[in-house]
Amino acid sequence: MILLKNTQKKIKIDPKYVKKQVQKILELLNYPNFDVNIWFTTNITIKNFNKKFRGKNKPTDILSFPFYPNLKQGEKIKAQTPEDQNLGDIIISLEYCLKDSKKLNLDFKIYLIRIITHGLVHLLGYDHITDQDYKVMHKLEQNILKKLFKDINFNY
Repeated sequence: MILLKNTQKKIKIDPKYVKKQVQKILELLNYPNFDVNIWFTTNITIKNFNKKFRGKNKPTDILSFPFYPNLKQGEKIKAQTPEDQNLGDIIISLEYCLKDSKKLNLDFKIYLIRIITHGLVHLLGYDHITDQDYKVMHKLEQNILKKLFKDINFNY
């Protein structure tokens, strides 16, 4: 199940569109029956979570909290029960994403799906701490986005 929670009021999103795109991403990642929770919030709220969990006292675009925190990139999740079919939780600041989408001159709806893709890949153990990790993670994200949006260049 894809659970969306939106506690900010300024920026409109289309929940049906987001759920449909998230389901496609989960299918492309080979986790079509896994749960994920996505919370859309403000810069103030995400700043508090960023400080608490990452020690960074500033807002960010996205935070990911994996259900399987020890999963290594490329390792397949083997859920033992239906309750274990969970990827985790994602928190997104729509304010931050809107600002970034404008900087990149990219449609906000598409940019939001790019950010969600990034968060989902994080939930699967991918990271960008080293240059090599970044290359692997970025390539996976690019492959997914090219399948979702065939005529948009995401090379940034």
